[in-house]
Amino acid sequence: MNLSGKFISFEGIDGCGKSTQAKILSEELISCGHKILLTREPGGSDGAEEIRNLLLTGNTDRWSAETEILLFTAARRDHLERTILPALENGLAVICDRFSDSTRVYQGVTRGDLRDLVDQLDSAVIPRQPDITILIDLDPTISLARAIERSNNEARFENFGVEMQIKLRKGFLTLANEFPDRFMVIDGNRTEAEVAENISKRLHEIG
Repeated sequence: MNLSGKFISFEGIDGCGKSTQAKILSEELISCGHKILLTREPGGSDGAEEIRNLLLTGNTDRWSAETEILLFTAARRDHLERTILPALENGLAVICDRFSDSTRVYQGVTRGDLRDLVDQLDSAVIPRQPDITILIDLDPTISLARAIERSNNEARFENFGVEMQIKLRKGFLTLANEFPDRFMVIDGNRTEAEVAENISKRLHEIG
């Protein structure tokens, strides 16, 4: 499996286990001798981390959907410029916890049907998309319970409730159908180890 210079993103609804699986995969690849950068969105650079704090804290109505899209896109551009592209150019594989697909779903689908705006901004200022997107698909009720259990001061989106998580899951699965060559849908309704093993197997199959 040659992942040098590859960009892999993890997506899914809150509490689906994507952050854990991104970490497990990065550790597995490092143990096999791969050079890996593990990063996250929003965040991954100094400027983007500052924007993260604005986006993920406070009341659920703190920002309009349009403002959220602009903030997420600004954070993503800084992250891409300062962290992701330099790593890819140096031959590292980049594993990112969320990327543009999260904005397409969270703000573009569930917060006002603004998918076209997300895509227009992405096309204008985000020149690189993931090569592989791993979608951890999990029952929204289970996912939200997990998210609330580990909730911290970055719980703004979890606070929208299970109805939003149901819409989010549908939005991610719709994207997976729209981009089948890029998306890898993984059943998250299993143990952590089983999910990790499935991801590793699927990557070896395409690698």
